[in-house]
Amino acid sequence: MTIKNVHDQGQRHRPRVACLKKVEALVLEMQDPTTGVKSQTQRLVITTIPHALTGEDVAAWIAKRFNIEIPEACAIGTKLVAFGFIYPLRGHKRLVLKPDASLYRFQTPYFWPVQQWDVEDTDYAIYLAKRNIRKKGVLDLYEQEQYNNLHKWLNHKWDFIVMQAKEQYRAGKERKKPDRVVFDCQERAYWVVHRPPPGTVSAMDLGLLRLVDPNQEEAKTPDFFRRIIIFTEQCIMRPRVKSSVSLGAIVKYMTTFKSHDPFFAPVLPSNPWLTDDPTYWQLNMFYVDHPTRMRVERWTFSFGELLSDPLGRDGFRLFLKKEFSSENLAFWEACEDVKWGTAATIHEKAQQIYKTFLARGAPRWINIDGKTMEVTVRGLKHPHRFVLDAAQTHIYMLMKKDKYGRYIKSPVYNDIKSKAIDPGPHSFTPSQLEQNARKRAPSLSPIIVRQQEEEQIAKLAASGPVDMTQVMSKLQKKK
Repeated sequence: MTIKNVHDQGQRHRPRVACLKKVEALVLEMQDPTTGVKSQTQRLVITTIPHALTGEDVAAWIAKRFNIEIPEACAIGTKLVAFGFIYPLRGHKRLVLKPDASLYRFQTPYFWPVQQWDVEDTDYAIYLAKRNIRKKGVLDLYEQEQYNNLHKWLNHKWDFIVMQAKEQYRAGKERKKPDRVVFDCQERAYWVVHRPPPGTVSAMDLGLLRLVDPNQEEAKTPDFFRRIIIFTEQCIMRPRVKSSVSLGAIVKYMTTFKSHDPFFAPVLPSNPWLTDDPTYWQLNMFYVDHPTRMRVERWTFSFGELLSDPLGRDGFRLFLKKEFSSENLAFWEACEDVKWGTAATIHEKAQQIYKTFLARGAPRWINIDGKTMEVTVRGLKHPHRFVLDAAQTHIYMLMKKDKYGRYIKSPVYNDIKSKAIDPGPHSFTPSQLEQNARKRAPSLSPIIVRQQEEEQIAKLAASGPVDMTQVMSKLQKKK
């Protein structure tokens, strides 16, 4: 029996290999002794570090090389740091390039991600054990958790891991102090890239599972040509749209969403991924007392935008109650629950929908045509996820053509729009950004959050009728 020590992600071919090769070529150009970034000996506290770089020199070289502005050069430099080609001598938990006197060094090619050697748990356990010996048992909180988990996972070989850690620690003490500090920084930067602290985004995320090489040429078999012929025939039969119509639709879409796209307009009050300030997320939670003006404006773009926002649906539901047709939205939401819910509850939910909305004398009977009703009732004998699609589409079009336009002009929408807030932009100083980064706490696991929501809803359901809007609002505030 073979004990597997690596958590297999199922990926054999990384989609970023081509990107990393381009980055490697750029880093080699930066290390050129004549035209590359100038390095010199720098002092780090009381230790002299050879071949150190400053962040402003790296940003200036990139800006000159690509003829771009300093902010764009800093963004490229941050990618180099995030991928582990350059590492900071201080502040390892924040893998960014600062355009100031902060010290950096080029990572040794052995630790470059283009090497594609497996990042094994055994190596990480040896590193943590060695760091635990050096720090005399005082590790960071997330490192202590990883250390305890690996101790349980690799318990069968923990004696070997501790022995290797002691040998490496003993060999490191024999090096000169500058070399020892440099190697420690190199190793720590490598593991920060490949085992990032909680709350940070890993640049080496494997992404979607891919078990085959996308660049590999497929063998020219009869089955290959048969699939090519079928695909070509389907392309010929597909209806075409004039290029002028397509371009007009793209221009209209871009004009509509231009101010709401973070690539074209600034994120207000600030981008939380850059400033570590969660105000943007707090203002745009599912249920808030007063939404932002831009969020309310999106509801006017299309009926789908309105229904995709839980807060927008709440306002629309209030309008439909005044119109005595709230059962339409309730039926649409029930169909969505069947479509995206768990498979074990499909039959029960479908029968409940039939009794509530479709049966004769139902308490919230909906008005759909006879043919759609016949198809839906026949399908409910053997329900599946999409059994209510025809009826749901019919109700969706009724609300879109009649109720949606009147809702946008109604006092209900105008009242929400008048109370919407318009946050101003944040202007954080570098010291404030550092303080925000230090205050950042690891986010709660989505699984735990979902379990808490289900427990809270079940508890309230047992006590009496439940107002889902109030329940979700309380849960969001707790987060």
